[in-house]
Amino acid sequence: MHPKQPAADRVYGYVKQSVLDRTFAGGTLLVEGEIADAVGVSRTPVREALLRLEAEGLLKLYPKKGALVLPVSAQEIADVVETRQLVELYAIRKVLPASPELLERLAELLAEQQSLVEAGDLQQASAVDRAFHHAIVAAAGNRILEHLYDQLRDRQLRMGVEVMKVRPERVRLNLSDHAAILQALREGDTGTAEQLVGRHVRRLGVLLGATPAD
Repeated sequence: MHPKQPAADRVYGYVKQSVLDRTFAGGTLLVEGEIADAVGVSRTPVREALLRLEAEGLLKLYPKKGALVLPVSAQEIADVVETRQLVELYAIRKVLPASPELLERLAELLAEQQSLVEAGDLQQASAVDRAFHHAIVAAAGNRILEHLYDQLRDRQLRMGVEVMKVRPERVRLNLSDHAAILQALREGDTGTAEQLVGRHVRRLGVLLGATPAD
């Protein structure tokens, strides 16, 4: 953590990352004093950071007790999958016809993801997977939706959707999906692009048990 970063931001980053990577699992009660000691700050910025995380739906604050890390619910999983569908289908329609800059960026990310998969670096391949989707959403030009998309992907992390580590076969599916989406964008084929994106996100729902298998 950068020493010049405001104390509340340092606490926010520390706690959020620990919740997302499941260092702090669902059901864990976080105590302000322990968090303050871990980050090296007073309790005041800890309270501020925890309030921000409560507003994001990751924690529930209990006065004089601490903050409970909210377990992932079936409803949250279903909501994330459904909202990703809405955001990404909107974005794919909005970016067509795709700019040369977007097509070039997606091709670069696809090549990078392929190289990482071949090298066996599935964790970094997952990060590039996220960047591929983010590039499309960002190109749609709606900054509120872009921020919402990032929050959705953050929520996936704590749901255990580092599935690349558990189910490497999914990486191959993602690569072929991304290649097909990029080709549809190159051809300006809105219908095919929408169909591909919808199927791609539905696979996530099936994996998490939020969507019935076809």
